[in-house]
Amino acid sequence: MKPRAKIRKSSAAVSAEAADLLRGRELRGIVDTVLRLAESTGAEETEVHVDEVADALTRFANNAIHQNVAEHGLTVSIRTVASGRTARATTNRIDEDSLRAAIEASLSLAHSQPKDPRLLPMPGKLRYRAVNRFIKPTAALSAENRAMAVRRACDLAVKNGQIAAGIYSNGQSQSALGNSRGLFAAYRETHSEFSITVQEGPAASWAKANSADVRAFDPQKLAARASEKAHLAVNARELAPGRYTVILEPAAVLDLVGFLFYDFAATALEDKRSCLNDRMGKQLFGQNITISDDVYHPLQQGAPFDGEGLPRQRVQLVDRGIPKNLVYSRAAAKAVHKQPTGHGFALPNEYGEAPMNLVFAGGDFSIDKMVASTERGLLVTRLWYIREVDPYEKVMTGMTRDGLFLVENGRVTAAVRNFRFNQSIIEMLKNVELLSPAVRATGEEAFEMVVPAMKVRDFHFSEVTKF
Repeated sequence: MKPRAKIRKSSAAVSAEAADLLRGRELRGIVDTVLRLAESTGAEETEVHVDEVADALTRFANNAIHQNVAEHGLTVSIRTVASGRTARATTNRIDEDSLRAAIEASLSLAHSQPKDPRLLPMPGKLRYRAVNRFIKPTAALSAENRAMAVRRACDLAVKNGQIAAGIYSNGQSQSALGNSRGLFAAYRETHSEFSITVQEGPAASWAKANSADVRAFDPQKLAARASEKAHLAVNARELAPGRYTVILEPAAVLDLVGFLFYDFAATALEDKRSCLNDRMGKQLFGQNITISDDVYHPLQQGAPFDGEGLPRQRVQLVDRGIPKNLVYSRAAAKAVHKQPTGHGFALPNEYGEAPMNLVFAGGDFSIDKMVASTERGLLVTRLWYIREVDPYEKVMTGMTRDGLFLVENGRVTAAVRNFRFNQSIIEMLKNVELLSPAVRATGEEAFEMVVPAMKVRDFHFSEVTKF
């Protein structure tokens, strides 16, 4: 087997390159080689992560493609344990000399660490629920396919006297995890994304989608949505700051509620850095808010095992507004006599665990119905530059962007100058009046998740921005 390192290729070779990932038995062969080499060292236990990614991207601006890139990389991350100490070293070479050097580096680092009283023996062999997120049409999407879609989007912008910019990407990844106690887990998936910003004069709007299946979204429809909103955003009015009823599109919801995910970690509660400290089991959000972490949801992506190889469990975090459960790594679970939920990060780490596959239960109101039900409010396309102001009350500040519209008497009547907001997520989730069906959403400030659009009363805008 030839050594591999990160390489860049022309975009014309993307589909062929995507098909050139290591076969499953080759991935396992790397794991077995590391474990065999580690037997002759002083490592008491050894864990191996192998990750391989092949990605390609077409970038466009000013209504023209200006960049095509393809990247193919493989990394091997090795954790060793010696005398109650553990450390990790990583390499992107898979010849035996390089793997042996990484093992020795990991051991050397481990010996320099203090003993970890919470370190547990590595888990043994486990069973995993099968998931299939490798979609052949996504892996086969070529640079030419992407360029044709981008051209159609840019042609639409030109036709409407607008300027388009964005990206269209696709790729695939696979990972394997094994340890010296017999555990082995493997997973592969495809991924695709289209993002476009359309500008008309000083006004702009945006649309974005992300999926394992490139057929799940239509770049032309996303371009049309961004084009229409950019046109509507011309000649925006300035309104006074204050509290408004808002209709938050899924991307806006995602980028706010994404800041909650660490709060559901058992380690965060133990460290007194969660907004759920002293609030578990109490009515915290509205009764229409139910949240789970579910890697098996059909709209989710990600491996069905965590950083130590434990199977991920579906966990209901919030039931009708009441925080009911947390997620646990092995160490966090043992400390409080609970069962681990399969949400731990690869060791060593300082965070413990977190739910990475949030799913919000939705409702049956479309955005159009939310608009029709609103006497006066604001329709929010997305938010950006979000920062935490008060971690316990979960007060966030940030700005609207790429399409803010006034709603009057059940219809959109005008574009509005952007606002800065100062808003507690806890308060926001108490004030949700209507929910749309939940969808896979993607934004810029948080990771992808399954969320609905939300109609929320009394959302606090503190000042008008300068753009």
